[in-house]
Parts: sequence; structure tokens; C-alpha cells
Amino acid sequence: MTEGSFDLYYWPNIPGRGEFVRLALEEAGASYRDVARLPESEGGGVPALLAVLRGERGRPLPFAPPVLVVDGRLVAQVANILQVLAPRLGLAPESEPLRTEALQHQLTIADFVAEVHDTHHPIGSGAYYEEQKAEAKRRAEQFLSSRLPKFMHYFESLLDENGGRYMVGSSLTAVDLSMFQVVRGLEYAFPNAWKHFAASVPKLVQLADDVSRRPNVAAYLASPRRLAFNEDGIFRRYPELDEA
Repeated sequence: MTEGSFDLYYWPNIPGRGEFVRLALEEAGASYRDVARLPESEGGGVPALLAVLRGERGRPLPFAPPVLVVDGRLVAQVANILQVLAPRLGLAPESEPLRTEALQHQLTIADFVAEVHDTHHPIGSGAYYEEQKAEAKRRAEQFLSSRLPKFMHYFESLLDENGGRYMVGSSLTAVDLSMFQVVRGLEYAFPNAWKHFAASVPKLVQLADDVSRRPNVAAYLASPRRLAFNEDGIFRRYPELDEA
């Protein structure tokens, strides 16, 4: 079940880290505003997001988006947002030990997403990709040969040990939705590498397919609310960084 309405603040033109929050809201059929995607005349746009980051919309001051307004307070960091949000949306396990486990997995996903980002910005996020292409090539090679298998085989083992259908507990949680986004992001960013790797994580592939067919998720994916992966986000497709 859902409780109340929510305001999400994130960059308006990329799925990025905000997508992990959007997927939970959409699966639950929650009422929310993606504020920076609203016209400035309606209090939206990038200025609204920047005002939040300057502390003009409340406390505690967030370091970076996404930021979700919950009961009038600001909550930042994807794993933290989902820890607060998922129980309200019916997307958290019932028991406290399993909720702690879900948070653990969500934090590991956040670690992995940061490593994906570093494949195209290994030197610094303030520099353009074109200014660090040589370093990005080396970083991507190491990521595809070592880090991707280490993380994804770990996630596959979690899914397998939990019965193969859900990452934690006995019903869909925000962790499953986040894993869907990770799988789809890897398919986009590294299509050649993923084509060769996917067979080693069949349960994750099946999980992503199952999530994509859930009625609310499927409707969202087909709607203009779903932002396509692009070369301004975390999962970027640069052929020179992908395995042949």
C-alpha cells in the first residue's frame, strides 16, 4: 500500500540514481512529483533542484541528488531513501532482520553503480569523458574483466540462495527493482560484453525480465515518464569501452 504523496528531486534529463527511486514509486502506484521535470512556472526545473541542494527547502542538507521529501523532511542517498520509502510502499520485507539485509544489498548495489560510473569518468566527474578517454579505456577493461563478474556473480549467488525469485524475503522488494535497473543498464552500456556474460547470471536475467513484465513497471517503461539511458547518465554506451 502507499501512504501520501512524495516530491522527488533529481536531474531532469537522465535516469541516473534517481531511477532507483522512481521504479519503487512507479511499482507501488504512488503519487509523486518528479519536480525538476516540471516547468519552472510550476515551481519545477533545475532551479528547484538547486534550491534543495542549497538548503532552501529544508534540512538536513543533502550532499547530492536524488532527494525525496518525506513527511516534510529531506531524505537523500538512494539506499537511505529506499530504506525509508519501501516500507510505506509495501516493498520491504516484514521482519527487521530481513530489512537490514535488504539495506545491505542496496548499499552494495550503490557501490557497484559507482564503479560503473568510474568506467567513463575514472579521473574526475568534473572533467569531460573526452579528456580522460585513455584512462577510461583501462578502467573499463579492468571493470569488465574483474569487477563486473565479482559483483554480478555475488548478486546471482544471493538470488540463488534465496530461492531464485527474489533477492531478499519471499516477495518483491525495492532491491529487486534496483537489480532490474542494474541489469538493463549493463545491457545498454556494454552490449557486447553483456552478451557474453549474461549466461553466467541466468537468475538475474530472469529477475530483470520478470520485473519488466509487472503491470505497473511495464506501463511505466512504456510511458514518457521513463527516461532512456543516455550518455549523460551513469550507464553510458561508448563502443570503445565495450568488449568486441
